[in-house]
Amino acid sequence: MNTKSILIIEDEKSIRNVLRNILTDEDPSYHVEEAESAKVGLQIVAQKDFDLILCDIKMPGLDGLDFLKKFGVKTLEVPVIMISGHGDINTAVECMKLGAYDFISKPPDLHQLLLSVKRALDRSKLKKENVLLKRKIASDRIMIGDTQPIRNIKDIVDKVSRTDARVLITGPSGSGKELVAYWVHQKSLRADRPMVDVNCAAIPSELIESELFGHEKGSFTSAGTQHKGKFEMAHGGTLFLDEICDMSLGAQAKVLRVLEEKKMTRVGGTKTIPVDVRVIVATNKVLSEEIAAGRFREDLYHRLAVILISVPPLKDRKEDIPLLIDHFLERVCQEQKIAKKKIALGALEKLSQMEWTGNIREIRNIMERLVILAGDKISEKDVTQYV
Repeated sequence: MNTKSILIIEDEKSIRNVLRNILTDEDPSYHVEEAESAKVGLQIVAQKDFDLILCDIKMPGLDGLDFLKKFGVKTLEVPVIMISGHGDINTAVECMKLGAYDFISKPPDLHQLLLSVKRALDRSKLKKENVLLKRKIASDRIMIGDTQPIRNIKDIVDKVSRTDARVLITGPSGSGKELVAYWVHQKSLRADRPMVDVNCAAIPSELIESELFGHEKGSFTSAGTQHKGKFEMAHGGTLFLDEICDMSLGAQAKVLRVLEEKKMTRVGGTKTIPVDVRVIVATNKVLSEEIAAGRFREDLYHRLAVILISVPPLKDRKEDIPLLIDHFLERVCQEQKIAKKKIALGALEKLSQMEWTGNIREIRNIMERLVILAGDKISEKDVTQYV
């Protein structure tokens, strides 16, 4: 049985008993604890995690509003249902401003109370699942390395993330440019908003404008419905334009206009749509050469290149290779649901001496191959045979 923990904060024991009985009769999986005051409630929540809190408003000493302020419900993301025998619209509004999930008047309507509890618990479960998912994604996408180039990148990311400055990331294919972009977003004030990725090299030039800015129904032959573009989807968050140099000149001009005006129009439309996005771009090409050849707009470059981050190839940070090998060895074994394999010193030395022209992506692929094909311990012979 999946237990759901609920805390009741109420100064009247008889009401605590009634609420406890209502909840446990409704669902035996509800584990209910009680606090006779807001002060005791704060002490309990400092020691334990709860899925839901029911809190009276009018109590001696600290009241329910004081509890909400000190608990910091908006930060901890635990739903709190406020219950009051002196319910009025102003109090309810104040509770909601402080982050309460719901406001119910005494005596509570049984159906309304149980419905609110169920919905709040569903929300709590969803938020916890999202937190766990974010933690898993974050653990899968960490910057591995302790060489000076990687320390420099981490330092820049820490400094720039809390701003809205545009970032241009350069480096060879497979070096981890998208990982740097991810961490700029994750450490930013926009981290709870979407990060939308666009691989400009994977979208045909005739479709890139529709993909970025959206289109109205009937704006071209296959436009059967209205379509939101990536700029709209990233509103309030971050838009990551990977391989920006592969974008057509026409699309580059429109991107420049959006950056300047902070608004856009869908393909085939006339309505102006405001957009608030932080733009991060990446390329594996030399931009000065692309500009000289007329393939990339110089004015767009100057708009994008506020913060420059250069991600080095592995050949320029060979001391990080053993760390990366160990990281991907552990990661692949987890994915394959097997115990982490050992690697012989000779095998590690042989792998460390490789050129790794495919950079981090190549290490990831080869470690997956070795985990699947080698025995319990990856030997130098395995490296010779399978790499």
